[in-house]
Amino acid sequence: MNVEELNPFKNVQKIIKKTCEDLNLSESVYELIKEPARVLEVNIPVKMDDGSIKVFKGYRSQHNNSIGATKGGVRFHQNVNLDEVKALSIWMTFKCAIANLPFGGGKGGIIVDPKTLSKGELERLSRGYVDKLYEIIGEDIDIPAPDVNTNGEIIAWMADEYNKAFKTK
Repeated sequence: MNVEELNPFKNVQKIIKKTCEDLNLSESVYELIKEPARVLEVNIPVKMDDGSIKVFKGYRSQHNNSIGATKGGVRFHQNVNLDEVKALSIWMTFKCAIANLPFGGGKGGIIVDPKTLSKGELERLSRGYVDKLYEIIGEDIDIPAPDVNTNGEIIAWMADEYNKAFKTK
């Protein structure tokens, strides 16, 4: 198996291409849905409990907002990568469409092993992520949700940080 076969983004693009061909859809349909509408990569500095600063890489992909805000989970995992996040945002668009939900697909992630962080570090990381994204998220734009290694508490920290950002910026 070669590297491209393991790439989730290349795989979803192949599936979309084949589906468009099988359904006799125009090339323009494929061009429209093969890539996310917006992708953001951010560096999140976090003050660690020992006083040092560690910088974490984060991503947010918004695939398609044609029928409403994008929505999708935020995963905290050491193997998160941009192609995975882009592919999962595309799958979220299809998942919402199949379920007849008025949303497009979004997905986010931070490269981190959350088990290595204290609760305080995890909170600062979660808030730092939102501080980098607050202009491109929100109930009418993109709705982050729990995913791998995130939960209601982490999303609550994110929501609180989002609300603070709009009150002060």
